[in-house]
Amino acid sequence: MAKGLEKHQAKQAQLSALGKDLTRRSGSKCELCETSGVALRPFPVPPEDEAPVVETCVFVCDTCREQLENPKRIDAAHWRCAARSVWSEVPAVQVVSARVLDRLGKTELWAREALEDVYFDEEVEEWIAKQVL
Repeated sequence: MAKGLEKHQAKQAQLSALGKDLTRRSGSKCELCETSGVALRPFPVPPEDEAPVVETCVFVCDTCREQLENPKRIDAAHWRCAARSVWSEVPAVQVVSARVLDRLGKTELWAREALEDVYFDEEVEEWIAKQVL
């Protein structure tokens, strides 16, 4: 059990080290809902690399993080922001946004329509398909 705890703590330390780069990239706003003035933390986009890197993480607020970690609790009204964030220049943000829109698209027409209008690079398409929320 101690090995698992050590591994988890090491990963958390690696994620924390990405904070400055993610803060610069995000402009100190949640990269998904654009909330500012709140605590932001790195969210590694699955499937995760062994060691987290800036390119595979998204800087998110606690509201977005909770809902990403507990997909059954997704609040569709909150995620209307994904229709905008899916157009981000950051591939990791595109992937998370597309996965959320795909999940919501099963019940929400606006989410389906938002996803229909977006074009992704081949690499991003493959990343989106690797794991769905």
